[in-house]
Amino acid sequence: MAIQHLQALELAAQGDWDGAHRLIQSYEDSFACMIHGYLHQVEGDTGNAAYWYQRAGRSVPANSLSEEFDRLYNLAKQI
Repeated sequence: MAIQHLQALELAAQGDWDGAHRLIQSYEDSFACMIHGYLHQVEGDTGNAAYWYQRAGRSVPANSLSEEFDRLYNLAKQI
């Protein structure tokens, strides 16, 4: 599944929020939930972001969107 994680993040990096969201919403593993939460942070929907991070067993990170993207992308490359 790591390929889908990377694909969703790459779509997000290209500015295709809808494409990234459509792809990642099909998955419910904890890493997909973090990516889903990140996408809602990008959208500005903090309540929905908090929901998805909570589903992953995490709090919404206090880092910047850029830092969170980098963190998620680096994790996806390791899976």
